[in-house]
Amino acid sequence: MDRYIGLDAHASSCTLGVMTPSGKRIGSHVVETNARCLIEAVRQIPQPRHICLEEGTLSEWLYEVLSPHAQKVVVAAVSESRGPKDDRRDAFGLAEGLRLGAIKRKVYKKRGKFGALGYRAKGYRWIRSDGVRMRNRLKALYRSRGVAVAGRGVYTATKRGEYLGRLPKSAQPLAELLYEQMDALDGLKNEAKKVMLAEAKRHPEFRLVRSCPGLGPVRTAKLLPIVVTPYRFQSKRGFWSYCGLGVVMRSSSDWVRTQSGEWMKAEVKRTRGLNRNFNHTLKAIFKGAATTVIGRAEDDPIYRHYLGLLDGGTKPNLAKLTIARQIASIVLAVWRTKEAYDPQRLENAARRD
Repeated sequence: MDRYIGLDAHASSCTLGVMTPSGKRIGSHVVETNARCLIEAVRQIPQPRHICLEEGTLSEWLYEVLSPHAQKVVVAAVSESRGPKDDRRDAFGLAEGLRLGAIKRKVYKKRGKFGALGYRAKGYRWIRSDGVRMRNRLKALYRSRGVAVAGRGVYTATKRGEYLGRLPKSAQPLAELLYEQMDALDGLKNEAKKVMLAEAKRHPEFRLVRSCPGLGPVRTAKLLPIVVTPYRFQSKRGFWSYCGLGVVMRSSSDWVRTQSGEWMKAEVKRTRGLNRNFNHTLKAIFKGAATTVIGRAEDDPIYRHYLGLLDGGTKPNLAKLTIARQIASIVLAVWRTKEAYDPQRLENAARRD
């Protein structure tokens, strides 16, 4: 008989709620947040076991620890609950949702062979964002003292002395400290990039995805540990939505009565922009790839497609969205077929259409 286990995890303790397929609660346990203790507690529950836990700081670690000891581990993105709340209630709520198939949003946690690359890519993203934040702080310091700054000249070593001279002596030590921190972060960013690319090149998928238009080595290295496998997605439209490139269509009161008394579907505008629940890193990758193709790849058929969209009256921002979706589709196809991107094949297919 199946057992459905809800796991409410905290830094020091985890609460497990166990339920049968009929919905009967057969027990709850409080266990220390420790891999050995959790495995022992789960293995005492009869098989087959199905575990559900909430997305959070511990979710990736718990997934790795418990996956070998259960038939299924589901990580649920649960919205904030209202009303009575405690650990036991939350654990049984997760088990009940898994039993009824009522988990609306599931978070993919399997990393497979891209685990090491995922951590290296995350480190590169964090250090790079810290560098951007440091530059913003530096400019904010100058502007707070009435010093006009524009462009990247304020960051260069040749102009630092000139800009520092415009600050009062009381503020110069802080600016020098920010410059030192910025230089240190730049060095760390270069090292993190080197390590990330070295790890990415160990995987054959890197060369395949790297061949797609607009995807350089850095974008490809960041993309691989997020997607993990193209077979996660049943179609390209599901992948578009995951990347934040899916168009949301909504309507209400679709039917109106004509003068003859018959019902007909009203002509309503149903587009409501792009989906809001998406992976932000992937969206930035594909939008950046589209920008690269539009600005540099004049010989690629995708660029000619972009020009055709503009000639047909499509707005530039919507044409760019179309190109980003096309690149995402190419990545999915290349990864599945294990064949590098060939612009000629794409152009021949466009001619047949």
